Amino acid sequence: MTTKIVIGLDGTETGERAVEFAKDLANRIDACELLVAYVIEWSPYTFQTPEENAQRHKRREEEVQLATTRVVDPAVEALKAAGFSARGIVRHGDVAETLNDITVENGGSQIVVGRSSADGIKKRIFGSSTQNLVMHADVPVTVVN
Repeated sequence: MTTKIVIGLDGTETGERAVEFAKDLANRIDACELLVAYVIEWSPYTFQTPEENAQRHKRREEEVQLATTRVVDPAVEALKAAGFSARGIVRHGDVAETLNDITVENGGSQIVVGRSSADGIKKRIFGSSTQNLVMHADVPVTVVN
């Protein structure tokens, strides 16, 4: 049976450290697949005008394409070049909830993420995505500094 580790990337340096940590874990496991996931934050509390709604689908597709080409594909290609089994996933949604959903849907056994960079009032009101993931994930979460 293949063990699956989900790596949550956000395009920052801590995401790169999460990849390195996941590679180290994968090297210790006989059969391991690394799932590189990028979640484009989307809030149901955002209010949009009718004009913005008309452009929403197009904008979401463009965001997925950018995240795929700039963050996920390079990470997956580097992992494959290093001999790992890897694939990428990009989705819109709440970061913590969506990373957990991706993990559950794919039979993942662990999530590896970089430490959140949220600060100020946003963090005090909503908490960070990393904190929410750690508190609510269905599998163990490793947070890399």
